[in-house]
Amino acid sequence: MNLAILQARMSSSRLPGKVMAPVLGEPMIGRQVERLRRAQRIDKLVVATSTDPSDDPLAAYATKLNLTVFRGALSDVLGRFCAVLEAHRRVSAVVRLTADCPLADPALIDEVIAHHFATDADYTSNTLGERTYPHGLDTEVIRPAVLMEAAHRAVDPYEREHVTAYVYRRPEVYRLAGVRRARSLADLRWTVDFPADLAFVRDVYARLYPTDPAFSTEAIAALRVNSAEAPP
Repeated sequence: MNLAILQARMSSSRLPGKVMAPVLGEPMIGRQVERLRRAQRIDKLVVATSTDPSDDPLAAYATKLNLTVFRGALSDVLGRFCAVLEAHRRVSAVVRLTADCPLADPALIDEVIAHHFATDADYTSNTLGERTYPHGLDTEVIRPAVLMEAAHRAVDPYEREHVTAYVYRRPEVYRLAGVRRARSLADLRWTVDFPADLAFVRDVYARLYPTDPAFSTEAIAALRVNSAEAPP
């Protein structure tokens, strides 16, 4: 089973509550889940959020979407991931996703998963080395045993928060693999951290979703509208 874990919280320091911000009439995380469910290589999708009361509305909404919801420590995201993994059997790969990426590309997710198995890697992503994909299409796949090992060994707060950092920081220990685009779109920003990012995503959905709910990365790029630069 390929287990996808979508980490989400309401307490973003830069844009609080962004995961529940409306995008074309639905919470942003709902729009992302709609896209993630088109990925053919994801066998199960779990939302991992915190036990902080601020995440109660998020957990309730995810439950309404018929998603499994796990709640753990707010600051120890790696611990959350491992607790989700421990609750599932026969997991072949863990796919890490973040809930501030409502333009996620299901075809790319499938490609990264396929490359992970083809290369027999411990960790695979589309962000290793020089970035070629827009910020906001990040996908990571990790071997379950390696994720558990990282959880037992990582003590750096950054590595506890960013889940896979313990692994990709140690290329001399772990087998890493990457997926790249032939034509780089690295200058594009499609993640949501600031109000301008959210405005961009809303504009994309308003322009593309009514005629093609499954709009592609190429369709977004073809709009020739770069997302706003993050404030300095």
